[in-house]
Amino acid sequence: MLCIYNKSINPYFNLASEEYVLKNFTEDCFMLWQNASSVIVGKHQNTLSEINPEFVKKNNIAVVRRLSGGGAVFHDLGNLNFTFITNAGENKKIDFIKFTSPIIEVLQKLSIEAYFSGRNDILIDGKKISGNAEHLYKNKVLHHGTLLFSSVISDISQALNVNNNKYIDKSVKSVSSRVTNICEHLKKPLSINEFIEMIFSHINNNHKECRNYDFNKNDIQKINELVEKKYSTFDWNYGYSPKYNFSKSIHTQGGNLDFFINVDKGIITNIKIFGDFFNKHDITELEKLLTDIPHNEDIISKKIENIDFSDYFVNISKEEFVKGMF
Repeated sequence: MLCIYNKSINPYFNLASEEYVLKNFTEDCFMLWQNASSVIVGKHQNTLSEINPEFVKKNNIAVVRRLSGGGAVFHDLGNLNFTFITNAGENKKIDFIKFTSPIIEVLQKLSIEAYFSGRNDILIDGKKISGNAEHLYKNKVLHHGTLLFSSVISDISQALNVNNNKYIDKSVKSVSSRVTNICEHLKKPLSINEFIEMIFSHINNNHKECRNYDFNKNDIQKINELVEKKYSTFDWNYGYSPKYNFSKSIHTQGGNLDFFINVDKGIITNIKIFGDFFNKHDITELEKLLTDIPHNEDIISKKIENIDFSDYFVNISKEEFVKGMF
């Protein structure tokens, strides 16, 4: 088994590295890695219905889709991620207990009574410290999980604080859970780097064939190509979302606006705007302008930046309008 400590904190690179290892390495692998502040959404989720766009944009939080299913999770440098990629042959199956057991054993060495519970979680005192997900590829299994060591809990709740009533779709919804940090349950202080060393030591002791591996220049080049082609793109992170209908009402000084938007593969296929606002030009002109473009705040803002907005909405700003579309 290869043991990889991926020291990158770039979420696009780190998610791409999992796919790269899964599809190009023949040996079993174990990886530990951390992301800078980011929201990682499940493969089958509607990204916009899982995040708080305003908080995410204000705090420069990356949003990345992963290979595996399950719900959206928030990562920061207080969160540690672990990944097992193993050859399973014809007997491949989803087996969360197999891959979470080594992590629970490490926590028990720290006198923390952690345990696996529910569908895919590790809990301490009934609170979640780890969510897990798996992806099957050919004869291989990718299992990855989070470990809340010293994350900013308030950021987790704010980044994932979304009003699902705005979206009607068939995507997989995240389930909110009570969470806690591992550091709050330690008998004596321990740094996250010391925690990392403990996990690697435990894996090495239980897999005598383990050897350390660092990504070489070729690996890094291939991973970055995957970042450019897939993991940093709108098409993957937003456009891969299933069809959805978005509706929202906002109140402004110039009147009320009601948005009804249909989106397919991240592209607005139809938009209708209603309200008690005053306008000079036919609103259908603006609706047509906003059709067949990505449901993306920056792109929409750029699309309308050169038009005289007061022709369509008296006393309503472009900023208010765009904010109403999310």
